[in-house]
This record gives sequence, structure tokens and C-alpha cells, in this order.
Amino acid sequence: MLLPFLRSRSATAQPLCGTEYPHDRCTQAMRQFSLVTHWHLDASIDRVWEAIIAVEDWPRWWRYVHRVEELTKGDAEGCGALRRYTWSSKLPYRLSFAMRVTRVERPSSLEGVAEGDLSGTGRWQLAPEDETTRVRYDWSVVTTKPWMNVLAPLLQPAFRWNHNQVMAEGGRGLARHLGVHLLSHRGSAAAG
Repeated sequence: MLLPFLRSRSATAQPLCGTEYPHDRCTQAMRQFSLVTHWHLDASIDRVWEAIIAVEDWPRWWRYVHRVEELTKGDAEGCGALRRYTWSSKLPYRLSFAMRVTRVERPSSLEGVAEGDLSGTGRWQLAPEDETTRVRYDWSVVTTKPWMNVLAPLLQPAFRWNHNQVMAEGGRGLARHLGVHLLSHRGSAAAG
């Protein structure tokens, strides 16, 4: 029975299915993901920032990033830049989306809006801590691929796990790229 599984979400989550929402709102809620990743790197904020904003280099150090293609240049700070990203994952599927940079605050914040297989917003936040850097990535998106939308009610925990695996590898890859230690990584908690 699926209903107990759906109701096992955390107390802070809104109820998703049942009489509380019409079917289309329930489906939208199951397609929506708000994911947070934390990395703590033994590197200065400037080094981490330079690696994060050099997205064309991500495929060299981030195992699941297959391609980054610049579609439109941004201003001198990179605001307005539009790039297409192609990702794989631990699960056997790929995602592609275009992301436009909407805000750049060097060296602490980078935000963008995604459209494609996933649509929504992403935000990098960096904060120095002594000689190390704490990184937080917020990814708030909805799935747009028809098969993902149909299976989202069943596979939402797997999609969340998959995102955490991709982001964990990103933290490890960035640490290797910078020649430093990844002091800690924490992904989004499982719903429920």
C-alpha cells in the first residue's frame, strides 16, 4: 500500500497526497525536490570560489559532469551567462539542462536558474572558517522528464539518494582537484 509510505514524510513537510490536495498539486509536490549539500574543504575561500566558477573545468574533476557547453557569455563577473550541463549519476540515467547565472557575489554566492530535464534554482554559498571553507549548495527543482514525473511518487527517495551521491563525489573531486582534504560532507536527509 502506497499511502503509508507517502505519509511517512517529515513533520515539516506539507502533506502530499490524499484529500488535502487535488491530484495535480499532489503530482507537482512529488516532482519537487529541495536538496541541500554541505562541503567543508581544507582550502581558502578564494581557491574554492575559483574552482566553483570555472564550470567548464568541472568535467575534469567531477565524475558525473560529462559536458558543460557555454551558450551565452555573461558580464565581466559572469552574471547572465547561460550554459548547458549534461550529467550522469549513480542511477542509469542522464540529465541535461541549461542554467543561467542570475547573481554573482564574489567570493561568497553564485545563483542560477535551470531549465530542461530539471527546472528550478541552484545557489552556491561559500563561507571562510579560519583557513578552510564551508560550502553550501541549495538545489530546488522539479523534474520535467515524463518518466521521472510518472515515477516520482515511488522513486523520490532514490532520486534524493542519487543526488547525494553525485554531490558527495563532487566534494571529493573538488578536494582532489585542489590537492586538499574534504573535511566533511553532508547531503540532504531522506524524507520521512
